[in-house]
Amino acid sequence: MISLKQVSFSYEDVPVIKELSYVEQNPVITGLWGRNGVGKTTLMKLIAGHQIPSQGNIEVMGHRPYNNQEAQRHLCYMQEDHPFSDIWTIRDALRFYQYFKPNWNQELAEELLETFKLPQHKKAKKLSTGMKTALQVVIGLASQADVTILDEPTNGLDAGMRKKFYERLLDSYDAFPRLILVSTHQIEELQPLLESIVVVHDGKLLLHEPMEEVRERGIWITGEHDRVNQLIGNQKILDESTIGSVKKVMIDVPFSDEWRELGRSSGISVEKAHLQDYLLQMTDNVQEGVR
Repeated sequence: MISLKQVSFSYEDVPVIKELSYVEQNPVITGLWGRNGVGKTTLMKLIAGHQIPSQGNIEVMGHRPYNNQEAQRHLCYMQEDHPFSDIWTIRDALRFYQYFKPNWNQELAEELLETFKLPQHKKAKKLSTGMKTALQVVIGLASQADVTILDEPTNGLDAGMRKKFYERLLDSYDAFPRLILVSTHQIEELQPLLESIVVVHDGKLLLHEPMEEVRERGIWITGEHDRVNQLIGNQKILDESTIGSVKKVMIDVPFSDEWRELGRSSGISVEKAHLQDYLLQMTDNVQEGVR
């Protein structure tokens, strides 16, 4: 599907992507997560062939994506605030992508227009943020491209529309399995659909693991100071705070019945950390040179 080997990229001699290697061989829905400014957008543009790496090699379905029409037949990249033509209507946008995407599913496109209540004759430039995001989702899913990249596909969508997007994303993937890479800040909502997660930090690949493993990591332990210290032993601490005699720490281990029982027997609170909190603390520790 896609392969990046020792890829680097710089803007005016400022490194943005640094010797990043990433391979995804099978159809999968993957979440792309990272803090603002760590290189996520640049990484997506490199995979999509919008930019050429300063060094290293990128292949999409066996083709280098930059300035390569054959590679583009396998790709659909819907970036945040996608640049549609000012003169296009929604119908015009669909016709344009239908022409260039060989796996295009017009029936699905029509269904998605109904789902997101998009009027076909409305000008793209007059769409609200949420409606424009919905149009990007329609094109991304209806393209059925072998490698589909969706950048912040819930931007401006209300809770009801986000739920519909998640349902249609899963339905589309089940009907036509492919690599769908979703960059999102809504990781808590999206994580039940994800099979893997990619975390980028400071232009490097920090994490690429199955979602079922990552979602279980991170435990909050709260209780009397000495008891907490005794319970956690030499486990890696991602965050800690103390108020009086009460200490609260997050440790980087999978949540399990064993930890729950240890907390119960020690009179200490043991809770699963939210995925977003875990990822934030993990990247904080990278910045501090802990991990």
